[in-house]
Amino acid sequence: MSVTQARNDWVVVGVPTSAGAHHAGQDRAPAALRAAGLLDRLRGAGLEVADDGDLPGAVFAVDHEHPTARNLGAVARVAREVAGAVTRLVQAGRRPLIVGGDCTITLGVIAGIRQVHDDAGLAYVDGDPDIGPVLPDTSGILDATGIAHLLGHGERELAGLAGSRPLLDPARLAMIGCDPREINADGRAFLASQQVSFFEGAAGLSADPQAAARGALAALAGRSGPMVVHFDVDVVDSGDLPLGNFPHYGSGVTLDQVTACLRVLLADPACAALVLTEVNPAYDADGSQLDRYLTALATALAG
Repeated sequence: MSVTQARNDWVVVGVPTSAGAHHAGQDRAPAALRAAGLLDRLRGAGLEVADDGDLPGAVFAVDHEHPTARNLGAVARVAREVAGAVTRLVQAGRRPLIVGGDCTITLGVIAGIRQVHDDAGLAYVDGDPDIGPVLPDTSGILDATGIAHLLGHGERELAGLAGSRPLLDPARLAMIGCDPREINADGRAFLASQQVSFFEGAAGLSADPQAAARGALAALAGRSGPMVVHFDVDVVDSGDLPLGNFPHYGSGVTLDQVTACLRVLLADPACAALVLTEVNPAYDADGSQLDRYLTALATALAG
């Protein structure tokens, strides 16, 4: 099936992992979202949705032995499992909806797409730049390294998931929603040096969500390969939606604004996969915030 053919079918794959995170909790998101009505909500919005179950996943563990790349073995294993699942589905003409889990799963999604298509684009809707290895970041938390690894920097087990580096051509990367407090001058200089095709921060996303999405699509439209949309819930101000595993308070970005942006991105015919990351159900005792999240997701996917 051509990547330029409009579609509304999705196959849900759960990735219950917090291996790359700051602490456990995100591993519970696939089960919590299903229990909150994920499949029924999407089908009620007119989408064709199948459930492919969960991959094995992994849970956060303290790792004192590898302070610069904590739990690398588990993170790499999960990413390889994601890549295999995505390759299988894309080869069968299906469209994966990957429900994580921490942000390292997007490495596996891009690697899986690359096994089928020579070219892949990425619209990265996230409150963080995730370029830890190229900055003086001493945490060793791999959840904060996704973009750096996609661009070929960091641990070979992750940066080389598709065989050759980089996993992603920087000209095929559009970043939307980064909180300016999460990226310094060195980070901006790195992205500029890599010639990342599009960067719109939190202020631009908040001011005009549709324009931010259209700008990203225009930047990615130079080639005909498929596009992955990555949605990290922490792009939303935690004062509005306190679900992000690593909270972001004060960014000013609302859930409604992110929904409007995602509607444009997901409606694009090149969109071949969606990745959901960073939801921590432990932050939502009564389920009300998961309900809002699912409403937004269904609205965005329905286009």
